[in-house]
Amino acid sequence: SESEEQERDRALAHLEEVLMYEGPQTVAGIILEVIVGTNGILVPPDGYLQGVREICDRHGIVMILDEVMTGFGRTGYWFGSEGFGVEPDLISCAKGITSGYVPLGAVVISQKIADQFKDKVYYGGLTYSGHPLACAAGVGAITAMKEEKVVENAKMIGDDVIGPALREMQKRHKSIGDVRGRGCFWGVELVKNRETREMLVPFNASGAQMGPVAAMASAAMNQGVALMVHWNVVILAPPLIITPAEAKRGLSVLDEVLEIADKAAD
Repeated sequence: SESEEQERDRALAHLEEVLMYEGPQTVAGIILEVIVGTNGILVPPDGYLQGVREICDRHGIVMILDEVMTGFGRTGYWFGSEGFGVEPDLISCAKGITSGYVPLGAVVISQKIADQFKDKVYYGGLTYSGHPLACAAGVGAITAMKEEKVVENAKMIGDDVIGPALREMQKRHKSIGDVRGRGCFWGVELVKNRETREMLVPFNASGAQMGPVAAMASAAMNQGVALMVHWNVVILAPPLIITPAEAKRGLSVLDEVLEIADKAAD
C-alpha cells in the first residue's frame, strides 16, 4: 500500500472477501483490538473501525472490541473506541479498571444485547464473578480517575507532549521509521533504512539479536527511565498521572539513547 487510506480499503476488502468465502452466516462475531498493543502499537487508519462496524451490521455479526490495554484512559478516552467514533456490541476490559491493584475483568454489553436477557436467563458465570473486593477496587479506581481528571491528563500528555516530541525526534533520528499512538500509548518503530523499512533487529529477535535495541533500553534504565522494547519497537506507556515535566524528562532520555540506534542504521 502507498497510503493509509489504501491500506484501510484493502484490509476491509480482505475482511469482506474472507466472510464471503466462509459464509457470513457462519460467523458469530469479529474480535479485534482497538490499537494493537504489545506487537507494536498499531493504530488503525481513520475509517477502518467504522468500516468493520458497517460490515458487521450488514451481515448481522457481533462486533467485539478488546480494550484490555486501551480501556480506562490509556488512549486519552475512557475507551479507545470513543476516539475512533465507534460503538461496538461488546467490550472486554481489565487491567486499568482497577488501576492494576486487584485483578478484575469485565464485559461491557450494548443495550441491544443486554435486552435479550430480560426474558432469557443467561446460564453462565465463573467461580469468582462479582467478587466484592475486586469490584470495590474498580469503583474506587474509577471514582478517583473522574475526580482527578486522569483521562483528560492522558489525552493532554499525548496531544501536547509525547506526540509532538516523537514527531520532532523522527526528523532528527534516521533510525526512526515511524511513530504512532494516542494518549499515553505510543510506539517508536526502529529501522535500518527508512526507504526499505527494514527492521533494525530481526522479527522475533531475542538475546544477542536485540543488539542496539537492548543497548538502548539498558542505557535508558541507567538514567532511571524504563523503556519497554518489543523487537524493533520502543513502547511508551507511562502512568496516566504523569506530569508534563516527567514526560519531558523521559523523552529527553529517549532522545539521547536513540543515538545508539542511529549508529546501527544505514
